[in-house]
Amino acid sequence: MSAAYQACLNPQCAATFDTRQVLTSCPECGRLLDVRYDWNRIAVPDELRWFETRWSGRRNPLDFSGVWRFRELLNFAADDEIVTIGEGQTILQQNDRLAAQMNMRAGRLHLQYEGLNPSGSFKDNGMTAASTHARLVGAKMTACASTGNTSASLAIYAGVSGLFQCVVFVGSGRIAYGKLSQALDYGARTLQIRGDFDDALARVREICSRYPIYLCNSVNPFRLEGQKTIMLRVLEGLGWEVPDWIVVPGGNLGNCSAFGKAFMELKELGLIDRVPRLAVINASGARTLDVLVNEYGVTWNGGEPDQAAIARYFREMDERSERARTLASAIEINRPVNLEKALRAIDVCDGVVRSVTDQAIVDARAMIAAAGFGCEPASGATIAGVRLLREEGVIDADDRVVCVLTGHQLKDPDLTVAYHTGDAELRNRKLIPSGVTQTPLANTPIVVDNDVSAILEALELPADVMAR
Repeated sequence: MSAAYQACLNPQCAATFDTRQVLTSCPECGRLLDVRYDWNRIAVPDELRWFETRWSGRRNPLDFSGVWRFRELLNFAADDEIVTIGEGQTILQQNDRLAAQMNMRAGRLHLQYEGLNPSGSFKDNGMTAASTHARLVGAKMTACASTGNTSASLAIYAGVSGLFQCVVFVGSGRIAYGKLSQALDYGARTLQIRGDFDDALARVREICSRYPIYLCNSVNPFRLEGQKTIMLRVLEGLGWEVPDWIVVPGGNLGNCSAFGKAFMELKELGLIDRVPRLAVINASGARTLDVLVNEYGVTWNGGEPDQAAIARYFREMDERSERARTLASAIEINRPVNLEKALRAIDVCDGVVRSVTDQAIVDARAMIAAAGFGCEPASGATIAGVRLLREEGVIDADDRVVCVLTGHQLKDPDLTVAYHTGDAELRNRKLIPSGVTQTPLANTPIVVDNDVSAILEALELPADVMAR
């Protein structure tokens, strides 16, 4: 019997299931499932610093992986069952330039850059775990719905491993070309649903429930086990000290859910003495969590959140025919599947939820890029959220804050070019709506004649340089 098992989130149900079962919800009550562990049967190190010893064995693919070098903390598969392609080689960087712009002290703001993963986003942390479980249960075909990053990640794992056929469902016109190009290049069969992400997810869940196709969206509890390790690398980057805040974009809410679970388990194991606070930042055009927490007052409530209030909000959203709409396509989701786990994470981490406008997101994304880290638009929600929380006095100037940058800037280059150039053609394609404008952050190209004098004039070189 494995030390790992699946457990229903509902305390009134508390059903458990073997890890060899393919489930995305509890068959008894329909609630979400966790992967849990009998820690007494796992050789967990006495301190987190022990994991640094794995660096000396980096020729071992599992020790090279930034996910599986922490495998004792996601111990659901044997070493020879693990599917890895070298994910998790990401970095935590102190960024004093952004700290100053946020009116924070030097040394207090850090960026966790997940764009360095093989497919260019944080999704690889979870997809290595989901692919491992798919292999463990003998799956032959994997599938997901996606706004872009999930499809790219699933496709690269299917292509590199050669273990699975892969199919991805995307909404009509609601995927950045940089992300779609990856799914197509890596060989995924891509189905474009006439609808949005919520429609695509509903259809792929229906298909996977009826046929032997393994679902790899974050409703899959094994996906989130891999995403826990982002926080382990953050702690590693801080010398195993716990920060004051983790700030993360909120879309389908898999990351914040995984982070909350990570800190809950580390505290339970005595590997940390406190948990950081968590800030989940929605786009204002897809603010379901913000509305439910801050307007409807929905909480985790010991595992029994107010289901009637949640259902009422979704019903009202349907009556208004309300669809998610934001430039940050990665978080353009109105019905987040991990809503309940996110509520638990907010409870565990004394968390807050905020929404920021598209203008704030694209401006913050430009600030992050100018400070050295080009990232996808959704990542801009983190710095936009920090700015808002600093203005509110929720985050202090001396707090140690970690912002999770979820994906590489080349995931959505058209939006970046449109923002900086004001290109009319790109605006006509609705990449930048009329309500979002250029600001002094825009780095507009200068058109000059093919002439040295014109070029020198445009360069605006100082007089002492011109005199040489």
